[in-house]
Formats: sequence, structure tokens, C-alpha cells
Amino acid sequence: MKRHKIQRVRYMFVTMCAGLALAMAVVVEPSQAQQKLDAQLQRATTEYKSNLEQLLTLYEGEAKRAEAQLANVKELLTEGLVTRSELKAAEDSVSRTREKVAEGQAQLKSVDVLIAEGLVEAEAEDSPRKVLPSQAGRTVNALVQTTAYIRYGGARAWSLSDAAGIKQFFARRFSRALPIGAFGQSALHNRWGYDHRNAIDVGVNPDTTEGQALMGYLRNNGIPFTAFRFAVPGKATGPHIHIGLPSHRIAPTSLAANAGNISRQ
Repeated sequence: MKRHKIQRVRYMFVTMCAGLALAMAVVVEPSQAQQKLDAQLQRATTEYKSNLEQLLTLYEGEAKRAEAQLANVKELLTEGLVTRSELKAAEDSVSRTREKVAEGQAQLKSVDVLIAEGLVEAEAEDSPRKVLPSQAGRTVNALVQTTAYIRYGGARAWSLSDAAGIKQFFARRFSRALPIGAFGQSALHNRWGYDHRNAIDVGVNPDTTEGQALMGYLRNNGIPFTAFRFAVPGKATGPHIHIGLPSHRIAPTSLAANAGNISRQ
């Protein structure tokens, strides 16, 4: 019964993702498109968090039952009624259920920031740019600045294999690991229908010392990036640096396939 509930929650979420992808593909006027996108992402956010909370509740229930079973097995072991292998199986069950709970808690803790990052990327890509006509577009080696973001088109080809040099630079400069939020395609980008396969999201505010240094390194090495400055009201703090070319929409059929793959994991 518990497994059926978990599968039902996952199925509901995958169905919501597919519907969101199809709705996002409808061609409407720019202002209407942005309003529609905002409403859809808000709905997706609420449903996504609700589904995570439901799964976490189920996992916590499994963990409590496994712990109760372990306590019972330990008592039976002292009476010689069970074997050491049965005790080991009960301990393994507790360990697995605790891992599920920890994973669910981590997902809930990080979901607001991940969604905020996706929202600012979507808004920057879909809304009209407040730049001069000569600056519009993704011009190679050009720097475009707005109140919301800074975009550098890059001067050479970029791939995720270049990430090692970026990590080394940041670690040497600031004595800590590069705070990567998404490396390549993430579950969130799949669910929203954005191609993030050749990009990295770094949790650094571009207006800080770390952000300025990282952007300087990227420009000096011809690596494209988009640095987002603002937060999303009512969601979470969203400033971050997207390394790579801007994400673009994935075809609805591709998104549906990706969502189906996630549901089977």
C-alpha cells in the first residue's frame, strides 16, 4: 500500500511536468507569455514541494516502522529466537529508510533556492531585454548588462570539461570549493523543459568579491556566463552565476521522455 502511494505521488508529479511542458510550448504574445509562464512556474513550484512533502512523510513512516522492527529483533536476539543475519537485515533496513528520509529533507531544504535560480534564468531568457538594440542578442565576446543580470557571450567554445580549471581557480583564491548548485542537466531543468546539459550554476552573488573574481576569471578565459543579481520575491534568494551559454527550451516530447526517466529512477 505504501509503495502504491509513493508511485501515485510520483505519477502525479510526472503528469504535471508533461502538462507544464505542453503549456509552455503554446505561442502567445510576449507579455502574455511571461504572465502565463510565471503562473505555470508558481503552480509547478507549489505542486513540486507538496509532492516532496508527501514522499517525505511516507519515508518517515517507513523509517519509524523499521526502527521499531529493529528494536524487536534485538530483543528476540537476546532470547535466542533470531539469528545474527536477521539482525543485520533489520539494521540494513533502518539504514536504507534513514537515507531516504535524509535525502527527502535535503531536497526540501534546497528546493527554494533551486527553483529561484530556475525562475531568474527563465525570466531573463523570456522577457524583453532592457538593452540597446546594438547590444541585443547573444553576441560573441560582448558584455550585456541589465539591472537583473550580466551576460557575457564568450570568446571560444565551452564545455563542462573546462570546469576543472574554474574549480581550481576558485579553491586557490578563496580556500573553499566552488559552490555548484547544478552541474549539467539537473532534475529541475528537466522538469521545467530547459536544456542545461552544457552549463553550471554556481551559488555566488555576482556583486560580491567572490562573484567579481569569478566573472573576471571567466571573461579572461573567454568562457560565456550569465550572472543573476536579484532574488525572486516570495521564493528564495536567487543570485547566482550560470556558466555556459543561456539555457534554451527543450521540445515537449523530450521533456516528457526525461520526466518518464526520472519517474523510473
